[in-house]
Amino acid sequence: MAVYAGRTFTRSGGLVGAITHQLRTVTLKPLKKIDVTFDPFGENAKDIREFMFFISSPKVRQTNPSCPIRANVVNDRSEPNIVLKLINGENLIFRSGNLTTLELFKLLNNYVTPLAPVEEVEAPVATKGSRPKGKGMKKKKFN
Repeated sequence: MAVYAGRTFTRSGGLVGAITHQLRTVTLKPLKKIDVTFDPFGENAKDIREFMFFISSPKVRQTNPSCPIRANVVNDRSEPNIVLKLINGENLIFRSGNLTTLELFKLLNNYVTPLAPVEEVEAPVATKGSRPKGKGMKKKKFN
């Protein structure tokens, strides 16, 4: 039997695991609109297409259903870019020619997620009727 010295017994999630980790923290609340422009015949189109696939997933879209994601497909060999229009009127432009999908989501989380409003979570009020039945102290009968 071999003993592992300082190593884990499981493997990491890899690239897809890192992307899903970034997707869990993405919020579209501070965004008004997302415009993605790319040339499908260009060399760097794969990463931006993957970005569009992941950003249009239902869980991410539920964070702001009123934020449209528009794809502009051009055929002029231009560099792919992403324009994020914020609610406060500013624009963020990601020139994604040499960026991977993971780097795009890291940039999105770095710049957009801190602008999201903080939601206050109210503690549920415990009432007598909201407690589960059958749990608790049993009544003792005294003779």
